[in-house]
Amino acid sequence: MARGALFDPLFGGDRVAARLDDAAWVAALVAVEVALAQAAAAHGVIPAEHADAIAAVDLDVDPAALGAAAVEGGNPVIPLVRALRAAVGPDVGPSVHPGATSQDVMDTAAVLLTGWAGEVLLDDLRGAADAAARLAAVHRDTPTMARTLGQQALPTTFGLVAAGWCAGLDRARTRLAAVLGGLPAQLGGPAGTLDGLPLPVAADLAARLGLADPGVPWHTERTRVGELAGALGVAAGACAKPATDVVLLAGTELGEVSEAAPGDSSSMPHKRNPIAAVTARASARRAPGLVAVLLAAMDGEHQRAAGAWHSEWETLADLLRATGGAASRLRTSLEGLTVHPDRMAASVPDGAGTGRAGELVDAALAAR
Repeated sequence: MARGALFDPLFGGDRVAARLDDAAWVAALVAVEVALAQAAAAHGVIPAEHADAIAAVDLDVDPAALGAAAVEGGNPVIPLVRALRAAVGPDVGPSVHPGATSQDVMDTAAVLLTGWAGEVLLDDLRGAADAAARLAAVHRDTPTMARTLGQQALPTTFGLVAAGWCAGLDRARTRLAAVLGGLPAQLGGPAGTLDGLPLPVAADLAARLGLADPGVPWHTERTRVGELAGALGVAAGACAKPATDVVLLAGTELGEVSEAAPGDSSSMPHKRNPIAAVTARASARRAPGLVAVLLAAMDGEHQRAAGAWHSEWETLADLLRATGGAASRLRTSLEGLTVHPDRMAASVPDGAGTGRAGELVDAALAAR
């Protein structure tokens, strides 16, 4: 059974996980090697016909076999390069992996995968925010009670509650999109000095893969990974907030909202659990620990980290799955959310006003 096949659909990570599986990793690694050969050829490092031959190889890679072969050297690039060199033959083989080190290929492939998964994640964040915006517009003037420290406070509108959800999701999505758009390729060679490679090769590699120019190699300068971790963690938190509110508002004693999903119980058929919001919260709660692992890995020693860099690979994929799952399940919750104005009105004192809630909703929606 594929990793995640049991739980990814439940926790919403299946769409993101499909872009992070073993086959995707292999595809990204091969894409980097091909782009590297093409960039090197464009600057006279290897013959152009060698780059063409490398690009034309239809390499059949068994991820399990590649993983087993990776144990000796500590990463899958080493056996992959051996396989590529064998596939193109002895004349072209020396032109595979020109001037690069394994970390160049692993880091660039990880960035590619992050971008592929990020497209799905941003789409679900946008969908959840749009659903919140629609709720805000429809319920601009629907009175309900604001609750502070778990107690009833003053009247507000459900539209303003939903507008707050939307604002947080939009802010998190915008920041994450900016970080994703700035992720660079990696190319520094064995010691980060680009030994044997002209400087323009790094920028050319990045351009061929649709990534940012790396500038200085970042083998042990991991601020970009830290920024990505932070942006993903914030996005997970932005999803957790409305999911938490939905769980509370759907409680039997309030009953102010309900989800379209049935939310069955195995032992209590009368229940209608807000399960999309519940699983969005569950996914989001995994994110802070994963963020912490990536932040802790920023202190790479000298010019190549011994273990810290290696700890990023699966952690980053898991964080993308957790945040992507939170966004996906929240989107499902909000797109199918039913609001019960009568239940909301029941807690609002007769004649009580809602302050400037409607104007605040208008301002929030106008600012999108």
